[in-house]
Amino acid sequence: RYTAQRYRENPIVVGYDLMCEPNANEVGGYPATDPLDIWDPEAFHDQYGGTLYDWNQLYPRIVAAIREVDPQTPILVGGMGYSAVEWLPYLEPVDDPRVVYTVHQYEPYVYTHQEPPDLANTYPGTFDADWDGEPDTVDRTWLDDLLGPVDDFRAQHSVPVAVNEFGLMRWEPGAAAFMEDQMDLFEERGLNYALWLWETSWKPYTEEVNAFNFRFGPDPDNTMEVPSDLMDVITTYWSRNTLRP
Repeated sequence: RYTAQRYRENPIVVGYDLMCEPNANEVGGYPATDPLDIWDPEAFHDQYGGTLYDWNQLYPRIVAAIREVDPQTPILVGGMGYSAVEWLPYLEPVDDPRVVYTVHQYEPYVYTHQEPPDLANTYPGTFDADWDGEPDTVDRTWLDDLLGPVDDFRAQHSVPVAVNEFGLMRWEPGAAAFMEDQMDLFEERGLNYALWLWETSWKPYTEEVNAFNFRFGPDPDNTMEVPSDLMDVITTYWSRNTLRP
């Protein structure tokens, strides 16, 4: 409530993101108790739905407090499981037309977060994408199916959904093709989306932490801006923007 009262008239505040990647399914009450480490949303909600581990018990109270002082500014709410797409169906929407439900999309993690020199998985390609021990064909169809819960959630609840984080490490094999398919699928659905890039002007940090700085190209050792196919894809889709909010 205090935050909303302070920033409600600030013209550069476009929304309140209540919590980045709620994750009680992993941490539980740690360190007071052992971590829960539950990654199946159905299993988690069967056991802990309605308890204080359940984000649905807290976020509506925050929304209500904000609305006491600010009825207009949009509120962004991601689901449990670090806001992964598969956890979105377990969010319980509130009666507020200016709440936007959000997901973070980094799947398949075993591809998007490969560290050099171990870059065995490519896009498109065949590999175990979901840790079930079986190979998966990971391509545009796979990504389209992955976003199915977003389609269902919007249709069921008639609410807006946005992707407020997505991306991959800049050196992944086939990164440009992956980004092309993913951004195109977002556009097909009319989803607003925000590319993950943790950037800073502090050079020592930039030289050390730059896996998502797409300006540096695919060479892990490069820390200077260079042209790349991945940047070409990003700027091509960004060029569709014709209005600034």
